[in-house]
Amino acid sequence: MDAAAHVRASAPAVRTGLYTPEERKRRDATKWTLVQGLLAPVQFLVMAISVALVLRYLKTGQGLEAAHISIVVKTFVLYTIMVTGAIWEKVVFGQYLFHESFFWEDVVSFFVIGQHTAYLVGLYLKWDPRFLMWMALVAYAAYTVNAIQFILKLRAARLQEAAEKAARAAATEQMS
Repeated sequence: MDAAAHVRASAPAVRTGLYTPEERKRRDATKWTLVQGLLAPVQFLVMAISVALVLRYLKTGQGLEAAHISIVVKTFVLYTIMVTGAIWEKVVFGQYLFHESFFWEDVVSFFVIGQHTAYLVGLYLKWDPRFLMWMALVAYAAYTVNAIQFILKLRAARLQEAAEKAARAAATEQMS
């Protein structure tokens, strides 16, 4: 049974936090969780390097090609993490994007993707390099907001799991 059929076949679970118990099991069992966990810091590192190269160009006028290459690499890492994230959402929640648990993160992700794609269009159309660098910095600021959204969700999930574990321990202790 594929993940989507499994989600549909499961009895509706009560959502008390980010994940139902069934969703948490699917999240923990899928390789896509590890893929997302590896790609997220890689994307952040690529962005940090790119920011340095972009700022160097804006300050000195040197290194335009390196800055462009770094932005293109960041954009393709972003596309990769978005596609794999959609697959992850399908496996965990039964739909590719915009599940209620990650709706606003996905909305902001599409805004970020739009900004990065606009940069690629501008690069192709040979827009002013300084304008393109500022476009990239705006895209990176939006990406940073998006990354913070996801970090806060991860923290909320960990807190939810810790609270549920403590509640189970307390219930077990009361029964003894």
